[in-house]
Amino acid sequence: MGARITAGLASAGGVHELVLAGVPAAAGEEAVGIVRSTTDVAARFTLADCTAQAEVESLLADSNPDIVVQCASLMSPWALVDRADDVARAVASAGLAVMLPMQLPVVRTVMSAVRLTGFSGPVANLSFPDVTNVILDRLGLAPTIGLGNVTMHLLRVRGALRAELGPDRELPLVRVIGHHNQVYPAMRAEPPARPDERVRVFLGEQGERADHLAYVGHPYAAGIVYNQVTAAACIRVVQALMPGVGRTRVSAPAPFGLPGGYPVAIEDGTISLDLPPGQDIAEAAAWQASIGRNDGVESIAADGSVTFTERASSAVAAVAPWLTEPLHPDGALERAERIRKLLAV
Repeated sequence: MGARITAGLASAGGVHELVLAGVPAAAGEEAVGIVRSTTDVAARFTLADCTAQAEVESLLADSNPDIVVQCASLMSPWALVDRADDVARAVASAGLAVMLPMQLPVVRTVMSAVRLTGFSGPVANLSFPDVTNVILDRLGLAPTIGLGNVTMHLLRVRGALRAELGPDRELPLVRVIGHHNQVYPAMRAEPPARPDERVRVFLGEQGERADHLAYVGHPYAAGIVYNQVTAAACIRVVQALMPGVGRTRVSAPAPFGLPGGYPVAIEDGTISLDLPPGQDIAEAAAWQASIGRNDGVESIAADGSVTFTERASSAVAAVAPWLTEPLHPDGALERAERIRKLLAV
């Protein structure tokens, strides 16, 4: 995903230099090579273990970035998509929350380094932001904004409107309130039977409801093809965070450590909520938390500890009941190692 975002940002314009960091080196150098082969943007790769805070601190000092885009995890969310063994199927059916130990450690380390070094620019997080940003907010480490998810809904709605209105008519303002878990039915073009479980779509300044537009695009089965839409969604938000860009109205995940995604206005790296008339943030956040239970999250405590749903616990009870024991952020790396052994990855 880092390679897709790097190439997309280089092609989109407005970028002076891109620094891609992480592991493995071969993939990083190849991604930078594509940028150098297709654009005039300066690009370089730095080998770094981004679970090691000292290395991230050094990286921030060396690169002096305007924006940090955090898209690393210890295992891809799509790593199990083609596996049919009982363990993989049980883990996949439990919801993405049981894989939080693979999503949380890198972004937590990045945010800890950001705070210690005094980096003042925006940090955009792609690693399960609808949940990890909430956890990190409890620790005083919330990224500026999340990436993907609700912005994917936004792009799909705009695409549906373009197909409906034709190539010449101006699209109305689109604002979306939606959660990571709702990406799957939206990308499959399968609206949930219950209206209150559907993505909330608002058109125009007055916020006319048009939830059906989230479900009329081309259907895609769950898989790595989603990364193409994810990358495009990331680029839209990162461009809005760039210095000198005017006010941009977009929908993005987890502003201010809120669960799920919301309409926001971005200007000079600063985020503000841009809710349609009549929408209450407390009600919207509570609704998002209820949708998040489909990912397996029952609750997130004041210390960042995650409690999992009964459905998630039942899904893995026969293969690894410890997967849904309450998870404190400090225990994420240890549990990640247990997950690697369980899944033989």
